[in-house]
Amino acid sequence: MVDKSEKFSTLVRVGYFSRAILYSMLGLIALTSAGRISKGTNGVFEAIQDFPLGTVVLWLMVVGLLAYALFRFASTVFDIENQGSDTTGWAHRLGHAGSAIGHLALAYSAYKFATAGRDSGGGAQEAASGVLSMEFGAVVLGLLGIAFFATAFFQAKKGLTGSFMHRISARAPNQTRLIGGIGYIARAVVFLVIGWSLFKAGFMSGGSDQVKTLGDAVASLAGEGVVFTLVAIGLLAFGLFSFVLARYRIIPDMGVHGKVPQFRA
Repeated sequence: MVDKSEKFSTLVRVGYFSRAILYSMLGLIALTSAGRISKGTNGVFEAIQDFPLGTVVLWLMVVGLLAYALFRFASTVFDIENQGSDTTGWAHRLGHAGSAIGHLALAYSAYKFATAGRDSGGGAQEAASGVLSMEFGAVVLGLLGIAFFATAFFQAKKGLTGSFMHRISARAPNQTRLIGGIGYIARAVVFLVIGWSLFKAGFMSGGSDQVKTLGDAVASLAGEGVVFTLVAIGLLAFGLFSFVLARYRIIPDMGVHGKVPQFRA
């Protein structure tokens, strides 16, 4: 018998593995191919598509990124990672919601490449345009931008303090703390760019074309010289760190009778 806790854990690990592929490719492309990184996230999926069995890898990423998004939505709604319900706890949980939405968008892009061999692009901008057309839509986008700011803050804090190690098995490689710290700080920079794009679109009447996805945010830093290079190296490190998480992350136990928000060694 495999209880739903084990199934949940397996899906989350597939999610971390998919995230590892995504960030590793993003960092490598940023460092080696100006042409591809200028295409943003599409350039990453194009590169994966060129792999042997690239379509299979893309389908794995569709499943994995969707699983990771659902994990982060569960973190927000059910607090399965025990962040709490005080101001700091809700800031963490809203950051998880922003991460969930971002990874859903990435899963959709991977799906488009897996099924059609391409993504016409503009999906995030089209979605943002739809939100803006709704009553209070601009407020929703602006608040999502603030959620990304909060996420960026906590990502940087994790990188500097190493608090992420509390939920990684002691069997993880010795270099995990260093690689993870570098990766989290680079990711914080990218999340700041995404948050600012959403904030401008929502609260500063910047329009939906301001909204940036993960790849777009990295591409927008391409003219920043050493900052761009350091972020690219950091994202590659975050990809390697995510491979470690796929194996050694301590996943919260959902239990056989319902949600049991505790961690297993």
